[in-house]
Amino acid sequence: MAIEVSDLSPAEGAEKILTPDALAFIEELHRRFQPERKARLDARVERRNRIAAGESLDFLPETAQVREGNWTVAPAPAALSDRRVEMTGPASPAKMAINALNSGAKVWLADLEDAHTPTWHNVVDAQVNLYGASRGELSFTSPEGKEYALRTDAPLAVMVTRPRGWHLPEKHVVVDGEPVAGALVDFGLHFFHNAATLLENGAGPYYYLPKMESHLEARLWNDIFTFAEDYVGVPAGSIRATVLIETIPAAFEMDEILYELRDHASGLNAGRWDYLFSMIKVFRDAGKAFLLPDRADVSMTAPFMRAYTELLVKTCHRRGAFAMGGMAAFIPNRREPETTARAFEKVTADKTREANDGFDGSWVAHPDMVATCREVFDSVLGDKPNQVDKQRDDVAVTATDLLDVTTAGGSITEAGLRSNLYVAVAYTAVWLSGNGAVAIHNLMEDAATAEISRSQVWQQVRNAVVLEDTGATVTEALVTRLLNEETERLRSEVPEEMFTRYYAPASALIADISLAKEYVDFLTLPAYELID
Repeated sequence: MAIEVSDLSPAEGAEKILTPDALAFIEELHRRFQPERKARLDARVERRNRIAAGESLDFLPETAQVREGNWTVAPAPAALSDRRVEMTGPASPAKMAINALNSGAKVWLADLEDAHTPTWHNVVDAQVNLYGASRGELSFTSPEGKEYALRTDAPLAVMVTRPRGWHLPEKHVVVDGEPVAGALVDFGLHFFHNAATLLENGAGPYYYLPKMESHLEARLWNDIFTFAEDYVGVPAGSIRATVLIETIPAAFEMDEILYELRDHASGLNAGRWDYLFSMIKVFRDAGKAFLLPDRADVSMTAPFMRAYTELLVKTCHRRGAFAMGGMAAFIPNRREPETTARAFEKVTADKTREANDGFDGSWVAHPDMVATCREVFDSVLGDKPNQVDKQRDDVAVTATDLLDVTTAGGSITEAGLRSNLYVAVAYTAVWLSGNGAVAIHNLMEDAATAEISRSQVWQQVRNAVVLEDTGATVTEALVTRLLNEETERLRSEVPEEMFTRYYAPASALIADISLAKEYVDFLTLPAYELID
């Protein structure tokens, strides 16, 4: 076998995961699908270059028959018919996995992507936890002696696993000298070990697919699913996938993405922060026409964001698929009742908008928010498991509607610039330390929020933006000064050893990519080189 696997910092229980048969499956996935994966990544670059050269982004004329056709996706399995509240969180450590499964949510998005730092230990530990959870055997005892176990007095959340995006490699798994895609490692290990068990227990191998930019990338996933089902020996169509529409190119191909996955599709999700990050990335050469205001000022009620979400609901329900709402990043602060009250108020307003628009469920980032989200959707759904029957024939969205970021409103301020620098450094530092999700200023931040934060800094430097609160022009010198000040602020908030080991390298990395002449497509790619 030509596959090579690192034994660096293996997690307890790794022997159950990194078995010869499972690794043979990973090797086969790599050999069959790596060439097409590389072709799809090359196609992203080619399309981005065409847009930079002046090509417009629009609905594809060559797939008009798909958009106009009268087809639907496969019927939902019973375990996924009610998704009114989904708890998101990393699958490692075990404590967080158990809390998510016990949270009362209908679904747990078991995250191996944006809320997960892919150290080799974390990658394997997450698979160990998913293996245990699939069998109802997951438990954990903290160093202080506190025991965590899966509840038996109420249903557990249904697991939907999110592998890494196509762009990320897994350097600890190598075939013929080439790293295997992180997505194939994550999906392959999970599916090989758990698909049959999950089906026997009344659920199934369910996945969230992130970062896609085209229906041809969805076709690649569908080909992988079809091969994997046959390889492992589970019925065709056992897999169900929900696609995150979190890139602007994908927003123009929602119908096509569902069509390519129609035998395996479950729905689409509105991933707001990555969507804004993609807007900057794709149109980075377009000057001030695509300038976004301070991150805190970009609301889901902005017309261009409303166009995106309403088109998503219309598309999903027309095709018999679920429309899943975005992340409620606000989290409670039990030491600050007023902050907690504001968080609940904002989450309630956000989820009320989504439920009334026709979404079938939505995400929360903290167990304490599950009840709030559930209550909102209960009030709209009543006894129905979803509202797929709510057709949005009133919605008509054009390319102009999706691309008109001038409708965002808001301001660009020094306070917003400072916040972006602080969040980008603070999150990256925690990510480097091995934790992919962290609360910062009462918001749950993950890689998506760090990406939009550092991208806005790059965009503002590139366009010499004048800050509305100070009148200063955003230059490399200004960003360098503010970054140094925010880094020193972080130094005062963390132990010196932590600062030296993680925060100083994080600050240097954010400086490099925020001030680079050429835009760096993903923060996590250079950051990945800094972890084991």
